[in-house]
Amino acid sequence: MGRKDASTIKLPVDQYRKQIGKQDYKKNKPILRATKLKAEAKKTAIGIKEVGLVLAAILALLLAFYACFYLRLSTDVDPDLEPDED
Repeated sequence: MGRKDASTIKLPVDQYRKQIGKQDYKKNKPILRATKLKAEAKKTAIGIKEVGLVLAAILALLLAFYACFYLRLSTDVDPDLEPDED
Protein backbone atom coordinates (compact mmCIF):
# COMPACT_ATOMS: atom_id res chain seq x y z
CA MET A 1 0.00 0.00 0.00
CA GLY A 2 2.88 2.37 0.62
CA ARG A 3 3.89 2.13 -2.97
CA LYS A 4 0.48 3.23 -4.29
CA ASP A 5 0.57 6.37 -2.17
CA ALA A 6 4.09 7.19 -3.34
CA SER A 7 3.13 7.05 -7.04
CA THR A 8 0.35 9.62 -6.70
CA ILE A 9 2.65 12.27 -5.27
CA LYS A 10 4.32 14.25 -8.01
CA LEU A 11 7.93 15.14 -7.74
CA PRO A 12 8.68 18.84 -7.31
CA VAL A 13 10.81 18.75 -10.44
CA ASP A 14 7.84 17.52 -12.52
CA GLN A 15 5.57 20.20 -11.05
CA TYR A 16 8.19 22.84 -11.85
CA ARG A 17 8.54 21.62 -15.44
CA LYS A 18 4.78 21.65 -15.89
CA GLN A 19 4.55 25.19 -14.53
CA ILE A 20 7.31 26.41 -16.84
CA GLY A 21 5.62 24.70 -19.79
CA LYS A 22 2.36 26.52 -19.05
CA GLN A 23 4.14 29.86 -18.82
CA ASP A 24 6.02 29.25 -22.05
CA TYR A 25 2.80 28.32 -23.84
CA LYS A 26 1.09 31.48 -22.58
CA LYS A 27 3.98 33.58 -23.90
CA ASN A 28 3.99 31.90 -27.29
CA LYS A 29 0.21 31.78 -27.76
CA PRO A 30 -0.09 35.19 -29.50
CA ILE A 31 2.88 34.39 -31.72
CA LEU A 32 1.34 31.04 -32.68
CA ARG A 33 -2.00 32.68 -33.40
CA ALA A 34 -0.37 35.31 -35.61
CA THR A 35 1.57 32.64 -37.50
CA LYS A 36 -1.61 30.64 -38.08
CA LEU A 37 -3.48 33.70 -39.35
CA LYS A 38 -0.63 34.60 -41.69
CA ALA A 39 -0.52 31.08 -43.12
CA GLU A 40 -4.28 31.04 -43.60
CA ALA A 41 -4.22 34.41 -45.34
CA LYS A 42 -1.49 33.16 -47.64
CA LYS A 43 -3.54 30.10 -48.60
CA THR A 44 -6.73 32.02 -49.35
CA ALA A 45 -5.20 35.06 -51.07
CA ILE A 46 -5.69 35.41 -54.79
CA GLY A 47 -2.35 35.61 -56.48
CA ILE A 48 -1.28 37.66 -59.46
CA LYS A 49 -0.95 34.47 -61.46
CA GLU A 50 -4.63 33.57 -61.04
CA VAL A 51 -5.77 37.09 -61.90
CA GLY A 52 -3.60 37.08 -65.02
CA LEU A 53 -4.97 33.72 -66.13
CA VAL A 54 -8.57 34.89 -65.72
CA LEU A 55 -7.91 38.09 -67.67
CA ALA A 56 -6.13 36.15 -70.42
CA ALA A 57 -9.07 33.73 -70.68
CA ILE A 58 -11.57 36.60 -70.94
CA LEU A 59 -9.43 38.31 -73.59
CA ALA A 60 -9.16 35.08 -75.58
CA LEU A 61 -12.94 34.61 -75.50
CA LEU A 62 -13.54 38.18 -76.64
CA LEU A 63 -11.06 37.81 -79.49
CA ALA A 64 -12.66 34.54 -80.58
CA PHE A 65 -16.11 36.15 -80.46
CA TYR A 66 -14.87 39.12 -82.49
CA ALA A 67 -13.15 36.85 -85.03
CA CYS A 68 -16.34 34.84 -85.55
CA PHE A 69 -18.39 37.97 -86.27
CA TYR A 70 -15.66 39.45 -88.46
CA LEU A 71 -15.41 36.33 -90.59
CA ARG A 72 -19.18 35.98 -90.85
CA LEU A 73 -19.68 39.60 -91.91
CA SER A 74 -16.72 39.69 -94.29
CA THR A 75 -17.92 36.62 -96.24
CA ASP A 76 -21.50 37.95 -96.60
CA VAL A 77 -20.45 40.73 -98.95
CA ASP A 78 -22.21 40.32 -102.29
CA PRO A 79 -19.59 40.06 -105.06
CA ASP A 80 -22.06 41.28 -107.74
CA LEU A 81 -22.14 44.75 -106.30
CA GLU A 82 -19.60 47.15 -107.68
CA PRO A 83 -17.99 49.69 -105.39
CA ASP A 84 -19.01 53.28 -105.94
CA GLU A 85 -16.59 55.15 -108.12
CA ASP A 86 -16.76 58.87 -107.54
